[in-house]
Amino acid sequence: MTPKTILVTGGAGFIGANYLNKYVRLNPNIHYICVDKLTYAGSLDNLEIKDLPNFTFEKIDIVDKPALKNVFEKYTVDGIIHFAAESHVDNSIANPDIFVMTNVIGTANLLDLALKYNVKKFHHISTDEVYGELGANGYFTEESPYKPNSPYSASKAGSDHLVRAYHETYGLNTTISNCSNNYGPYQHEEKLIPLFIKNLIHDKKVPLYSTGQNIRDWIYVEDHCDAVDLIFREGKSGETYLIGAKGEKTNLEITKILLKAFGKDESYIQNTKDRKGHDFRYAINSSKLKKELGWTPKMTFENGIKKTIEWYKRKFLILNS
Repeated sequence: MTPKTILVTGGAGFIGANYLNKYVRLNPNIHYICVDKLTYAGSLDNLEIKDLPNFTFEKIDIVDKPALKNVFEKYTVDGIIHFAAESHVDNSIANPDIFVMTNVIGTANLLDLALKYNVKKFHHISTDEVYGELGANGYFTEESPYKPNSPYSASKAGSDHLVRAYHETYGLNTTISNCSNNYGPYQHEEKLIPLFIKNLIHDKKVPLYSTGQNIRDWIYVEDHCDAVDLIFREGKSGETYLIGAKGEKTNLEITKILLKAFGKDESYIQNTKDRKGHDFRYAINSSKLKKELGWTPKMTFENGIKKTIEWYKRKFLILNS
């Protein structure tokens, strides 16, 4: 499928903006329509491509179905890449309602309109957190059972199930990708890596949950975006693909890497009370994606974190100059 018009939800947020900044330039013959509510985590300033002729922005909340419908009436949408989501676990614990509305109801609205307006491909971006937590060994695969442990992951699990249901019940051409922890430019500073970088730039301590032994599988955001684009173009209808880069590190390891990069010692670590329901470990087996579609990550963690630190230095130093 070579779509002429692609609707990208959440395109002013972290991962969506990285996707659009790359692929709007690479595909001048494709019209990209970005739909975004512009919450605290999204900004038009993230979109370097907002003035290009093959890009259009529509400020819309995906929970607002009539407003979404107007987009489908206005444009002939061939494909949808659905990034839009509430994603911060701590916020979901404090206020789960908005996560259910955006992640579940918003996805349901998109699926229903995609079916009614004969959209040819719907790709849904999800998270490895829907599978719960792992012990010291093993990896998530596409066959892993769903065991979400936070309101955030439960709401994403619900959206995944809806996407699958629209494929099985209505024959909608859908794919799902579940990815590990992303890092890189444009991530909101509520998340671990940009928060710690910001604090260290300003000579402040970094708040580390408990003793920092929780393990995450990290992937550079551009590698994730490349996988999403490949799945959107070549993924098999009805299939799920897991995206990871074998970048497992404890939160303490990440902290020490950042401290070293800024010439700080461990006195800058401020241990805080652990998060409620804090999953111990996530890790992904991406062999299906590699075998079927030929994807492999290009960025090592060492190079990716250097690029990320330099980007945030430019951002925060400019803001404070």
